[in-house]
Amino acid sequence: MRLLMKFGGTSVADAACIGRVADILEQHRKNGDELAVIVSAQRGVTDQLIDTATSLVKSRDAAAIEPLIESLRTRHMTTLQGAAPGFVDEIGPIIDEKLSDLRNILHAVYNLRELTPRSKDYIISYGERLLAPIIGATLESRGIPSVVLDGCEAGIVTTPQHGESTALPECDERIRRRIRPLLKKSVPVIMGFMGCTQEGILTTLGRSGSDYSASIIGAGIDADEIWIWTDVDGIMTSDPRVIRDARVIPELSYLEVMELSYFGAKVMHPRSIEPAMRKNILVRVKNTFNPAHPGTTIVRNQKHDHRVVKALTYIEKVAALNINGAQMIGRPGVAKAIFSALADKEVNIMMISQGSSEANISLIVDEAHIDIAAQALAPLVAQGIVREVMQNRDVSAVAVVGSGMVGAPGTGGRIFTALGKAGVNVMMISQGSCEANISFVVRQEDGPKAVRILHDEFRLSEAAE
Repeated sequence: MRLLMKFGGTSVADAACIGRVADILEQHRKNGDELAVIVSAQRGVTDQLIDTATSLVKSRDAAAIEPLIESLRTRHMTTLQGAAPGFVDEIGPIIDEKLSDLRNILHAVYNLRELTPRSKDYIISYGERLLAPIIGATLESRGIPSVVLDGCEAGIVTTPQHGESTALPECDERIRRRIRPLLKKSVPVIMGFMGCTQEGILTTLGRSGSDYSASIIGAGIDADEIWIWTDVDGIMTSDPRVIRDARVIPELSYLEVMELSYFGAKVMHPRSIEPAMRKNILVRVKNTFNPAHPGTTIVRNQKHDHRVVKALTYIEKVAALNINGAQMIGRPGVAKAIFSALADKEVNIMMISQGSSEANISLIVDEAHIDIAAQALAPLVAQGIVREVMQNRDVSAVAVVGSGMVGAPGTGGRIFTALGKAGVNVMMISQGSCEANISFVVRQEDGPKAVRILHDEFRLSEAAE
């Protein structure tokens, strides 16, 4: 088989973890599989890079730079010494060279007091840049030839939006030309989370960018399967911190995973599914620390499952905007004005609901964006387009997901009857035409309660028949 395997930050957190990764790859090579590997930064490294770079703009002190460089050097050299001790003399200087480059750009940010999107992308790519050579060396130490590539060298060409770029259609041909010839003789180790523009300028792929890289590369090499290795046994019916008897879901559709991930479940980002979906490639989510577990498979056409609802998720850190005014009734362009104002300030709208009277539009946005959103809409009040914009931070968004809901009568009634009996007030409801997701808003303190009620109502802790 031709497999694309992606290993997340917890899967490569230290030398012992990287040893497990090498065990997995070595076994598949012995089985005759062709492998390409996407690696993330070690857990916590990207956050370190972001925090330090941001602090340099605000402070008048460059003292944070050297502690960061020393911390990264110590961590990665310790990992290298544990995972591939015979390659310290070869890979150590590469790590030092990359850290020297990072130090220089951090000093430039400090001196200019400016962190542009382009320079931020360059800085946060260093987590993957530092780790990938260690993974390559670990494979070489086991007699497995490897080739270490960054995302651009692998063929990922993107739109120019820094921090949230999107792969372009020509990726497939570039990746096929660059990666396919390597697979017979070696394991390409590719830095996730990054690509480059057509002009060669580095970009990053945003949230879950390494998963997106995996799907892009998997589609480009026409992989038989894409395996996403993480620290849990698969995608679960709900967050196990909220539902103690949450269960791993054996199989989900592309659509269900997109709906779940959009609403905060810690699975692949919706964009990460698209390249695999386009090529109809099966995706597996597996646990690096329990590789014998079958995990969750993600496919286009599922086997028959009697379940109407598959999974539940909720987001705590959201806020509601209620936009009201009788002058909105029958007035063309009001929605356009609202959404354009928010788009101009890069505020992402997560849920939308509009009353049939047209006198009210309710939106759910990330809590961190609520003040920016309110400021963006203030001119519409001043112009008389809307009467008022009200904020509510005391909310949680809950999503009920399952392709079995499509065309199944009574599901909504069952959801809201169960919530009503438990005294949970629903403040807003949203459902798309795909019918695979019913989302609603409750008070923040009722979010976990709502999830527990519905997990019991739909008996999600029980194995499928």
